Amino acid sequence: MEQMVCGWWERWQWLVFFAAFLSGKGSLAQIRYSVSEEHERAIVGNIAKDLGIDVRTLKERGFRIVSGSDNSLFTVNQSDGTLYVNGKIDREDVCERSSSCLINLKTVLENPLEIHYVMVEVVDINDHSPSFLERQTRLEISESVPRGVRFQLQPAHDPDGGINSIQLYKLSQNDHFSLEVKDRGEDGKIPILILQKTLDREVFTTHKLVLTAIDGGKPPKSGTAEITVDVLDVNDNAPLFTEEKYTVTLKENAPIGTTVIQVNASDLDEGLNGEVVYSFGNIVNSKLRKLFDLDPVSGQITVKGHIDYEEKDNYEIDIQASDKGPAPLTTDKSVTIKIVDVNDNIPEIEVTSFSRAVPEDSRPGTTVALISVSDLDSGVNGKVSCSLPKHLPFKLMASSQDNIYSLITSSPLDREKQFQYDVTLTAVDSGQPPLSSEKTITVLVSDVNDNSPEFSVSQYEFYVVENNVPGESIFSVYASDKDLDENALVRYQICRDCGDDSKYASFLNINSENGNVYALKIFDFETLKSFQFQVLASDSGKPSRGKNVTVNVFIIDQNDNAPVILSPVSANGTSEGVEEVPRNVNAGHLVTKVRAFDADVGYNGWLLFSLQDLTDHTLFGLDRYTGQIRTLRPFTETDESQHKLVILVKDNGNVSLSATTTLIVKVVEPKEAFAASDVKNSLSNEEGDVTFYLIITLASVSALFIISIIVLIAMQCSKSTDYNPKYLQDPNYDGTLCHSIQYRSGDKRYMLVGPRMSIGSTIVPGSNGNTLVVPDRRRRLSVEVR
Repeated sequence: MEQMVCGWWERWQWLVFFAAFLSGKGSLAQIRYSVSEEHERAIVGNIAKDLGIDVRTLKERGFRIVSGSDNSLFTVNQSDGTLYVNGKIDREDVCERSSSCLINLKTVLENPLEIHYVMVEVVDINDHSPSFLERQTRLEISESVPRGVRFQLQPAHDPDGGINSIQLYKLSQNDHFSLEVKDRGEDGKIPILILQKTLDREVFTTHKLVLTAIDGGKPPKSGTAEITVDVLDVNDNAPLFTEEKYTVTLKENAPIGTTVIQVNASDLDEGLNGEVVYSFGNIVNSKLRKLFDLDPVSGQITVKGHIDYEEKDNYEIDIQASDKGPAPLTTDKSVTIKIVDVNDNIPEIEVTSFSRAVPEDSRPGTTVALISVSDLDSGVNGKVSCSLPKHLPFKLMASSQDNIYSLITSSPLDREKQFQYDVTLTAVDSGQPPLSSEKTITVLVSDVNDNSPEFSVSQYEFYVVENNVPGESIFSVYASDKDLDENALVRYQICRDCGDDSKYASFLNINSENGNVYALKIFDFETLKSFQFQVLASDSGKPSRGKNVTVNVFIIDQNDNAPVILSPVSANGTSEGVEEVPRNVNAGHLVTKVRAFDADVGYNGWLLFSLQDLTDHTLFGLDRYTGQIRTLRPFTETDESQHKLVILVKDNGNVSLSATTTLIVKVVEPKEAFAASDVKNSLSNEEGDVTFYLIITLASVSALFIISIIVLIAMQCSKSTDYNPKYLQDPNYDGTLCHSIQYRSGDKRYMLVGPRMSIGSTIVPGSNGNTLVVPDRRRRLSVEVR
């Protein structure tokens, strides 16, 4: 036996190394060994060696068996990686009634983690002998039994499998009986005793036979049973049934205990040989015995189990009538039971073909599903009709075959209105009372590209602060599509060939996926106050659908321009001016007027004047709003002849910007003042022509601007409102914020502010009108600078 184990081990070891060689990496997903049963502490194989694992690392890597319902049968040595059998393995206990016995193990190593699978086949050995359940059996055979009668004997049992199981039977030498072995497949071999010679009770009352069962092991093992045959006296009359044929009808679902039929047989013999008992025939299977019961004395057949017409509509039962003689005689008779159907089965609905999703542009009459209905009942009880609710856009169309229907569309579908329909099919049979069943199928309406993207508003208005950072997002547009998936995937693009609206498209770029609009240049309110362009939103359907929207962009002014001082300026263009004042002037005399402008608008362009530095605070004063410099008192003999004034001009932006100029005031005698005045007038005459043409140009530009404002007021204002700005309190005010025009856009009101023309004032290019945002009187009275 040990040689056989070693042989198995060597063969499997070569198979493992051969498989490892073929794999190309020296590792296997699974290793297979074999070991014979009944060997204590047998070596199965060396896992570490076969897997190519260093045996020195087994302990520190925790080499062990971690799974398998039969892992207690084996153990692994962490020192050398050898797999052993724990005790003995009995194949018949581990793999009962199995042709092959395979045990799967899973081994694990840590750091790093490795998992290997091991399959161990337990090889059967012939360790069991055949045995009979009963070592002694008695048979009673009448002497009148003819030759050739067969008697089935009890087979022997051998737990071993395969070739080690029972292979043949032998019968001891005798003159009256022979043995036949019948192979019943999984049930094994069955011994049958055949009467070869008529028995004579007067010669031998009993016969002793020995039945031997032999397995196919090497060497073979065997088991024996003793058979005693008792020869009985002759019972020469068999029972006879009163009817040639028994046929009866029975309704299905008959209650348990219902009498089906009663059979009757008589025997002409007397005594025990004439008493008849009834039993089911040998060929009546266990299923029939569970459905029907037979009274052995009266011959009455009753219902024992549930009778179902749909399972079987008739039964044929073999009944045996036997007398009680020493050698009972038996007569067989067949009873036919026909089952009558009742309406006890509900109709069944089966969807044989189903298009789960139907395109929404499908025409009426499109087939959605094929429906078949059936009923296990027969006749009228099995006749079925099918219907569905009338409010659905579907209908059933019967086919040429019975109980086959087509589910088709009856009206157009629109996924955007309803994307799913739960269609309930109802099947009703024609029985009394009728039975019905329902089945609901879900029909999805698949999308087609029948909707264009829709923007959230019909027209966009955005306000962008000037001096923006190029490349940053300034605003975004959004469009949605009622379709699904690719048909609803919206992409944006700026329309660059849409006429006049596209001339500013080069200033912008748009993210095609999210609609974020990016500025490609810096916007300057002083050069561009508003513009419009168009955005095209298109879906990804085939063919694609799209829609345009107009985007109006208004540039918001920032305080990015410092005031520019126009006068006083010296003749050579420096920021230092000189004014001569007669010494005999009175208090309030106008020395000069500081003139300045700011290219910004609104508060950012509203200028205020102040004296930053001067030699005598009691002599000169500066009007904060008009920029006029006047004397505060008459000159005295002690006053200096020259005074220096530093003038600060600043706007009203959040972060104020300013400019300064220096004025030298010379106090002269009256005659010198008149002479200087003549010289100044001559210089003014030389510059008069240039100033005249400049005034004409700026007046034209201002007129066009006012006309534009009037048109804007007519388009956007529903009504005009009067509003008195709080900054115009002085009737003699002559500053930059002088007059206003109001208009409305949405929930905001705007005030356009422009410079007032006054005597002695100078208009220069770039003096734009100012715009102030004035809140509605219904809202809080705060001023928003736009």
